[in-house]
Amino acid sequence: MALTRTPPTDWIDAGLRALAAAGPQAVRIEPLARALGVTKGGFYWHFEDRRALLREMLDTWERISVDEVVERVDAGGGDARAKLRRLADIAASSDELLRIDLAVRDWARRDPDVAERLRRVDNRRMDYMRALFGAFCADEDDVEARCMLAFSLWIGNHFVAADHGARSRADVRALALRRLFAAPAS
Repeated sequence: MALTRTPPTDWIDAGLRALAAAGPQAVRIEPLARALGVTKGGFYWHFEDRRALLREMLDTWERISVDEVVERVDAGGGDARAKLRRLADIAASSDELLRIDLAVRDWARRDPDVAERLRRVDNRRMDYMRALFGAFCADEDDVEARCMLAFSLWIGNHFVAADHGARSRADVRALALRRLFAAPAS
């Protein structure tokens, strides 16, 4: 009879779910093992310790939130505006990715290594958007402002509780994005 081990990706995914739900303090080996329906001994086949799991979780978060998103956006083709629209659609469609991102941001407030990782990830995201906005905006200040507004719309939309009159939140988001992706005023 072959021994079946829980793959490391299952531990990482469970860790990311725990992180998103309750922060880094919730990423503990025994509760993760219970959630996976396995013993904690299997954890040590893949990870030296909890810190190694946390590092792998951050690597996975970076890969899925930057590398895989950029690959999906670029794979769809089109001009810079089409790619920006696709990027916005991907960002708006992934509540799980946003919850993980917000948890990493909260964690970064208390852990300088996580803060440095977050800075790197955010810089990669901003560089990608700079390239896209720069394809149709010649003014560097305009590019930087549009990048900051687009990024803030994704992160900040979660925190705004305001009503928008007869407009839905989705309507206002669409209005904001149309203005961000419009040709610069001459």
